[in-house]
Amino acid sequence: MIVTKAFAGAISVVALLSTSFTTMAQSLPEIEAAAKAEGMLSVIALPDDWCGWRGVIDAFKAKYPEISVNELNPDAGSADEIEAIKANIGNKGPQAPDVLDVGLSYAASATKEGLLLPYKVSMFDKIRDDAKDADGHWYGGYYGVLAFIVNKDLVSNPPQDWADLLKPEYAGQVAFGGDPRTANQAIHGVWGAGLATTGGDKDKAAEAGLEFMKKLNEAGNFVPVEIKSASLAQGTTPIGVAWDYNELAWQKGLNGNPPTEVIVPKSAVIGGFYAQAISAHAPHPNAAKLWLEYIYGEEGQVGLLRGFCHPIRFDELVAAGKVPKELLDALPPAEAYANAVFPTLDQQGAFKEYISKNWDSAVGADVK
Repeated sequence: MIVTKAFAGAISVVALLSTSFTTMAQSLPEIEAAAKAEGMLSVIALPDDWCGWRGVIDAFKAKYPEISVNELNPDAGSADEIEAIKANIGNKGPQAPDVLDVGLSYAASATKEGLLLPYKVSMFDKIRDDAKDADGHWYGGYYGVLAFIVNKDLVSNPPQDWADLLKPEYAGQVAFGGDPRTANQAIHGVWGAGLATTGGDKDKAAEAGLEFMKKLNEAGNFVPVEIKSASLAQGTTPIGVAWDYNELAWQKGLNGNPPTEVIVPKSAVIGGFYAQAISAHAPHPNAAKLWLEYIYGEEGQVGLLRGFCHPIRFDELVAAGKVPKELLDALPPAEAYANAVFPTLDQQGAFKEYISKNWDSAVGADVK
């Protein structure tokens, strides 16, 4: 790499600044210069068909061709992402993630462990208060609701609510979006089932959710395989419980072969945010900051919406006329979100711990 004197000077200043994210502010040009000098960004747990990440990553690379994007373990769960930071402390190579995309409860616990580096993205004040850490260790990037998706070639009478999943006609058909011991999506699914069972009692939903899953497993309805587009199409998992944006992306990708249907349950509509954060041990901290600036900017937010996610700045961008009508029309009706329950950070932390720790003894199914 050839570095001019002027560029080297900018780099040296930024290198000094990057030792602390809180002592001095950096301008976007300074961040860009330092990120280009680092030349790499390592992301983790960003599947192509989750929230439109393929398009977002490709657009970032097109905008910043000087920065290669190293994609680590696209199918990792939130717990796996945290473990990847811990396993690579002191490792400045490509296997150490720079940035994370995790459930809020995982972001909060990682903050307590000192694993996340505070950085307030320039759009920080536009992010709703219940979806960010006040000191900038993490902040929500997007959200959706849990829904059912069915392979209509194999399921003639799709379930409309959580209790329907226990019906004998769904034997060997119901899968969740990951391992409830480690995956935020699956943990929320178990909690959602419990919330429906308790009639909305949040304090009892975790315990009730595990009881529901025990019944689902004992009935032979639960398939201990993570629901994916391929397993849905092949018939391994004809019914799935996952975030609506994942299901809508699968539906689009399958293009009617087989025909599928996405159904938001009638009761206990569960909403969830995913948070973006920078590892405290990031080998490329400036590239990490630039990535966050891109995601929370208009281009990145609309990119997430193209993947059927509600970006965190959704309401603001819609009000400003920045969202194409065809993207709005591709989302579920607004009323599907009207009664969505977004568990608080404390609630998430409590049910994440309870469900992940008690899954083996209560349900015993080893999800692959």
